[in-house]
Amino acid sequence: MPLEHVQPDGLLPIAERKQAGRGLRRLVPRGRHADWAPQPDRRDPVDILIETSRHRISSLLPVRHGRMQKSPFAFLRGSAAVMAADLATLPPSGIWVQSCGDCHLANFGAYAAPDGSPVFDITDFDETLPAPFEWDLKRLAVGFAVDGRSRGMGDRTCRQLAQRVATAYRQHMASMVPLDPIAAWRSRIDVTNLLQTIDDSRLRERELRRVRCAAEAHRKGYRKLLEHRGSAWRIKPKPRLVLQLSGQDDDTHELVARTAFETYRYAMPEERAVLLDRYRLVDVAFKLAGIGIVGRFCAIGLFVTRDDATLLLQLTEAQQSVLAPYAAPSIYAHQGQRVVTGQRIMQGQRDVFLGWTQDHCSDQYCYVRQLKDSRLVMTGADIADAALPCYATLCGATLARAHARSGDPARIAGYMGSGGAFDAAIADFAMAYGGQVERDWHLFVEAIKAGAIESRDA
Repeated sequence: MPLEHVQPDGLLPIAERKQAGRGLRRLVPRGRHADWAPQPDRRDPVDILIETSRHRISSLLPVRHGRMQKSPFAFLRGSAAVMAADLATLPPSGIWVQSCGDCHLANFGAYAAPDGSPVFDITDFDETLPAPFEWDLKRLAVGFAVDGRSRGMGDRTCRQLAQRVATAYRQHMASMVPLDPIAAWRSRIDVTNLLQTIDDSRLRERELRRVRCAAEAHRKGYRKLLEHRGSAWRIKPKPRLVLQLSGQDDDTHELVARTAFETYRYAMPEERAVLLDRYRLVDVAFKLAGIGIVGRFCAIGLFVTRDDATLLLQLTEAQQSVLAPYAAPSIYAHQGQRVVTGQRIMQGQRDVFLGWTQDHCSDQYCYVRQLKDSRLVMTGADIADAALPCYATLCGATLARAHARSGDPARIAGYMGSGGAFDAAIADFAMAYGGQVERDWHLFVEAIKAGAIESRDA
């Protein structure tokens, strides 16, 4: 990680760091973050998508395109490279953090902490890289605005959602300023308390149940994804999400997955390898990941002890971040190490199995983590429209906590201020850029109709 970009001025008093943040407003006034106008030489978004898909599995690209075709929000989820190119044309705040790189609502979720309690955090770090703090915030705000429009909500409501994201981010960042570094690092977002603020009792219970269900499935190891075949545990195929690899005529993908899990084991620190060695790999399956990374190799490994205790790990191919051409190239040659390092910095609850593969004979970089995917347990349980304002607050606060672990909360808070000027600018940008997303989506759909891009349902 290039420390010259993200290292906070920890040796200076809080007041001086906040003043330094306020001083940056002279270079880039907060109101400028409202601006969006495409550059005259802006690249065709379809060309960017085609170019950044060259190293994906070609047979899965039509599936990716089919998912992106569903709505402007689905398109946004798969077009992080397009927005990264656009964000790079805007004046930066000058304050860098370890960024998610693909920050939108669908990349946040609930899972179980080591003590079993539900936690809410960012769950996708494939594009993580140091970048200006507002890049993540703008993409998150745009995501809520576009998702709201895709659901048929009016412009006023969509703008309020975007502004809620920014307000929650600003207020939570301000609350992190007086904390000592260890307290800030260990802090967590209480998802249950935030959901309790939903006024409608039936809606409140529905959303609390969603969170509990996701956390419980993660804590129990996704038992519904497993089945006994003969006398052994196996991964159960799940249409559109999990495909069987074992026993196929072409065993290429199965061999790739098993080899990658083996090299991951050799790269683990010894104390964690001791834990993993109590399990043995008995089955692998191909996983159709979220829209953003469909086409990259992604597999689930089922590990079992002699006494039938199970462990599910997810292996994912890591490629260069979409931010790399516009921020700073990663200092890690191994892209899996880049993802793992970014996740360890940003995510509050540590995954003891998080690591990367070690294969010097291959240019395919992968990382491994415990399986966390609410889609595997909650079919058709999308966030209700009326719950979106609460989730906007939840995601904004969660992003602030993640950024505070690498950036300087005092300087970020000083730059944003204590009023609503910064929030309003982010909301204005979200609505303006949301219109750009919709125009890009229409171009994408037309390219599919013209046959320039192949699309199919999965």
